[in-house]
Amino acid sequence: MSDVRQHADDIHAQFSDHIDVDIEDVEERLTTLVDEYKVPMDEARRSVTNHYLEEAGLEREDISGGDSEAATIEDVDEPEEWIDLTAKVIELWDPRSDSVAQVGLLGDPTGTIKFTKWAKSELPALEEGGVYELRNVVTDEYQGRYSVKLNSTTVIEELDEDIEVGNDTSEVEGALVDMQRGSGLIKRCPEEDCTRVLQNGRCNEHGEVEGEFDLRIKAVVDDGIDAHEVIFDKDATEELTGLSLEEAKEMAMDALDTTIVADEIREDIVGTYYRIEGPTFGRYVLADDVEELGGPADPEELLIKARSM
Repeated sequence: MSDVRQHADDIHAQFSDHIDVDIEDVEERLTTLVDEYKVPMDEARRSVTNHYLEEAGLEREDISGGDSEAATIEDVDEPEEWIDLTAKVIELWDPRSDSVAQVGLLGDPTGTIKFTKWAKSELPALEEGGVYELRNVVTDEYQGRYSVKLNSTTVIEELDEDIEVGNDTSEVEGALVDMQRGSGLIKRCPEEDCTRVLQNGRCNEHGEVEGEFDLRIKAVVDDGIDAHEVIFDKDATEELTGLSLEEAKEMAMDALDTTIVADEIREDIVGTYYRIEGPTFGRYVLADDVEELGGPADPEELLIKARSM
């Protein structure tokens, strides 16, 4: 079976219970995008899936991504994966939207993760302190922070047991030696519950959109042994730099160039020693608490010094 046919089979299986879709039509749409327009297969699959979602009047969370696999919280390092989790409800928060039935924090021995349960899914309520087997949940990501979404295909089974929840907080102390691409003033997809960073004005899921401005830093901090990737969200970036999102937008508007914001931030922070504490999600440490330990220095010298420790 060809690669295109396999992807067509997967998409057909997702929609066969919802609409009358012909697998030959699915394969033709994929082939056109991949062969004629040279679209990468992942993007072509998203585009074709979005077409059938619109035709069926469904949301992405209404369809399964295929057979879900058992996973632990520390395994979650990619968005849009379908998994099964056994986890304890650590905390519930008040939803900010009528479309959300419940939102809170799940935990297992490997760490913790945010969850969202959609109102339209009509799933049973989760209770704080309860342990559940959650089958067929989909992963998501925002600023390096992963989460899971419970949807109409999710199966919830309460377990008569308790589990120990692990601590995933990390502390990094070292020199900030690099600021990565995607830092500074960025734009995110404005669609509800989509926070993907736009690439050339495009969202991987929703195509060309206007976008909403956000501020972040993706940094590399070297402790002399390892290099740690650290993400500062808008609040952490504003606190670290003293530059607000509104000021960053004005700066970019005056210069007619958004990259000036990253350049200004880089000049202020690269070469400085910090102590950073926060949760670890995948390969990223999310900066919740930051303390400056030393003023700016030559980053190349710092890197050489760090590597010699």
